[in-house]
Amino acid sequence: MLSRGPLLAGATTVALYLAATVAPAMAQAAPPAQPQPAVIEALQRDLGLTAEQAVTRLANESRAMSAESTLSKALGDKYAGSWLNADASKLSVATSDASAAGAIQAQGAQPVVVSRTLTELNAVKDRLDAASAEAKAGASLWYVDIPTNSVVVQAAEQAGAEALVAAAGVDKSAVRVTASAEKPQTYINIIGGLAYYIGGSRCSVGFSVTRGTTPGFVTAGHCGRAGSRTTSPTGTFQGSSFPGNDYAWVAATGNTAQPLVRGSGGANVTVRGSTQAVVGSSICRSGSTTGWRCGTIQQHNTSVTYSQGTVSGLTRTNVCAEPGDSGGSFISGSQAQGVTSGGSGNCSSGGTTYYQPVNEILSTYGLTLRVG
Repeated sequence: MLSRGPLLAGATTVALYLAATVAPAMAQAAPPAQPQPAVIEALQRDLGLTAEQAVTRLANESRAMSAESTLSKALGDKYAGSWLNADASKLSVATSDASAAGAIQAQGAQPVVVSRTLTELNAVKDRLDAASAEAKAGASLWYVDIPTNSVVVQAAEQAGAEALVAAAGVDKSAVRVTASAEKPQTYINIIGGLAYYIGGSRCSVGFSVTRGTTPGFVTAGHCGRAGSRTTSPTGTFQGSSFPGNDYAWVAATGNTAQPLVRGSGGANVTVRGSTQAVVGSSICRSGSTTGWRCGTIQQHNTSVTYSQGTVSGLTRTNVCAEPGDSGGSFISGSQAQGVTSGGSGNCSSGGTTYYQPVNEILSTYGLTLRVG
């Protein structure tokens, strides 16, 4: 069968493939599902379309998906990608085989004859990927650009992009270098009280900090040792002390340190400093298990003995907490106070919770608290 044997170049083979596979599929195809109202509303809002235009666009996109799937298989190693125009009314399909134009048109697409196949373009990008560490990623991003049949490399300074191209040793004629102010970053915001993970364990972010230009957060020392890796956000414990103390800091390069703590109902509370609150002050705690809980400060400079050993210099509160809240934020008004260490009781029957003062952590590791 044609689908199992090697695909020969030329319009005849492509046409035979399409006749054998596409026509039966089209005859048996179920009518497209009606688009969901939420999708229509979002397209109206974000693309400035009417409801009718949104429905038409989705129908065109659905047909394009089917045509692309079919033609990419039929063209085989002569396929060079496909794309829709701005309003999704026209599908263009690129190929290095000029004789396949008729078969492409038969599928309602516009043929575009190019010099490089998609396989060749992907190979160029793969070499850029491999060279990026050596070139110190002087470029901010690079990608296969189907409509121009090239690989685009962008950087704030053109020299940075050219350095990556040179390090990769790729054909310069296949690459377009452009200057761009774009600086991609991940979108995990580091916010106090949110969860992070260490293997199969979960703790809570204390407060966002920086050390030089490196973003990160402070948390409880019993959550991880120096070198332990975290996920969501991704980071590494740079320092940790427990018992004796119960503090740590995690460098989370590539994430965004925000001067915020997750408050009641998911609303964020802005951190404006770290002045210590006096005994008797109200204080609230944010954690990934029990959320936002409040009480009062009972004592400073408390020593507590856990099963692992004694921790000194903690502050005692009558705020409840439960497992998983460890490391989370204690804040009084807008002033950061500390990170959750441990306690007794729970948030059903009430309890006592202790926190490690944040200023000691900042001083020990040379960190700067992120404030609004």
